[in-house]
Amino acid sequence: MNINKHALIFGLISTFLTGLGFTIISPVVPFMVAPYTTSHTQALAVTALTSVYALCTFFAAPGLGALSDRYGRKPIMLFCLAGSTVGYLVFGLAGALWMLFVGRIIDGITGGNIVTLFAYFADITSEEDRTKVFGWIAAAVGIGTITGPTIGGLLAHFGNPVPFYFGAAISLLNLLYGLFAMPESLAPELRLSKLPASRLNPFTQLFEILTMKNLSRLLVAGFLLWIPSGALQAIVSQFSLDSFAWRPAIIGLVFSIMGLQDIVTQTLVMPHLIKRMNDAQLTTLAITSEIIGYALIAIASFTGIWEFFILAMFIYAFGDSIFGTAFNSKLSKTATPSEQGKLQGGSQALQSLARIIGPLIGGQIYISLGHAAPAIMGVLLLVAALFILHHHKVRVGAINN
Repeated sequence: MNINKHALIFGLISTFLTGLGFTIISPVVPFMVAPYTTSHTQALAVTALTSVYALCTFFAAPGLGALSDRYGRKPIMLFCLAGSTVGYLVFGLAGALWMLFVGRIIDGITGGNIVTLFAYFADITSEEDRTKVFGWIAAAVGIGTITGPTIGGLLAHFGNPVPFYFGAAISLLNLLYGLFAMPESLAPELRLSKLPASRLNPFTQLFEILTMKNLSRLLVAGFLLWIPSGALQAIVSQFSLDSFAWRPAIIGLVFSIMGLQDIVTQTLVMPHLIKRMNDAQLTTLAITSEIIGYALIAIASFTGIWEFFILAMFIYAFGDSIFGTAFNSKLSKTATPSEQGKLQGGSQALQSLARIIGPLIGGQIYISLGHAAPAIMGVLLLVAALFILHHHKVRVGAINN
């Protein structure tokens, strides 16, 4: 595998810091909004903060991906890191609920760094190595994810805003490292010569990627998967607090489970699965695992047995890790170098749209239908996603016969 060593190291470090910076705040959010909400509206405020971040990312990510196709990956990534630094600072300094939303809006607008990172890795890898390298990305995110909530929960002992200041510091250090060490991955001759306005429109890019015949069903299945995933990630802190009366340090460990499972899956399991399964089979395995995870979360809610919840998080995270690797590998193989940012941006817009809808629906049904409702929604939507993927296979088989 012939990859620039410095590009690979920087990319993996940036991916790790992305996971760390995002998850370090997760255990603390319910406690940050508590002074400005009632017990009845707290869950709704927590999920709304997740949705507003996703909404801003939905509108900004395709444009950032397209801009990286035109001007290169490095300046866009540095811009995103600067935005994250400011967003964390505003959130940590917030003295009112509206300031919390402003912090998430700033961070969401510049939240396209993951889009550029995927395009960056697509630039520096060959197609035959891409599934393997995207597995490394998932492992790096996993390490950041497992470290972030643990650090966030521990730092919260010194004050709820402290994890946000730490996240700002991490983003700033990564910005400085990228400024001096990041090699540009997209050669000038491979960049777009012009940037049509349509490339900046998230709805245009969504339409374009959804009409790709070889990707449309995968993207629809992904959309159905990301809706309950967004709801789960937004509500899990509140669920842990309400169901088991856990504090930030314990909630941080719950989030760390997903990162730990990422590491185990990508380092020990995925190398064997890649040899035996193609991307489509990996996707089916991932969705099935997540269905089991959601079912166990519902059982934990009904029974009050926290062990079911912990087991559910391990199984869900296993499926989530596999799906991310298989999905992004398949996606990246369908685009030319000058279109990687566009395709990744369009995919990110679709994910963001689902993560706008998911937390809002999840928060509302959590309040009105009970704590198990978001997990039950996950089971139903993922069964539908499996049907879409397998219905496609049945139709293809029928045509071939």
